[in-house]
Amino acid sequence: MIKKSRILIALLGGLASLVLVSEAHAAKPGDPVAGEMQAGLCGGCHGSDGNSPDATFPRLAGQYEMYIVKQIRDFQKGHRANNDTMAGMAAMVASLQDAKDIGAFFAQQKMAKKPLVAVDKKLAAQGKKLFYEGNPKTGVYGCVNCHGDRGKGKAPNIAVFPRIGGQHRDYIIKQLKDLKSGARANDPAGMMGDIAKKLSDKEMTAVANYLSGQLP
Repeated sequence: MIKKSRILIALLGGLASLVLVSEAHAAKPGDPVAGEMQAGLCGGCHGSDGNSPDATFPRLAGQYEMYIVKQIRDFQKGHRANNDTMAGMAAMVASLQDAKDIGAFFAQQKMAKKPLVAVDKKLAAQGKKLFYEGNPKTGVYGCVNCHGDRGKGKAPNIAVFPRIGGQHRDYIIKQLKDLKSGARANDPAGMMGDIAKKLSDKEMTAVANYLSGQLP
């Protein structure tokens, strides 16, 4: 089962990377200077440097450029529909090039050094175990296999799996619950949705506590 999961992850990562690269070739590389101007409207929720001041809005600082592009495009196309505000904002991004510029700007920003919400150390320890080992009893695969050590990602060329280490606790919990309920369904091949359905609320909170503490 584990071997099959690893093969599936490798295939999904490769295929998704080809799609992202193919789309990226339709425009110039992202320009972070132009992106800073384009990202002005994003600052109200995500912070001017990608470190959002509200834990319900995700940190974008240090996130992979092409992951940000994918989310913008998914909101525009209706493939992601779990945030009406973001859908409206994404509609204002006029072109793929603008999305790439915004992604390039946030990708270059440095993540803040402290979480907005204090980390529960006991829950974080449980979350760390789940992150690295998964839960064989329920078929939950270790998060590290897609999201990398400490949730810092595998590599920019497999940006379909985002960097989640240091992301806000409340935002992570919300996304896991949305994936579990089906409110969010733009994950590759429904992989995260399948995993989320196997997670208990306590497991979601535990892994979110662990990840929210993985800051520089």
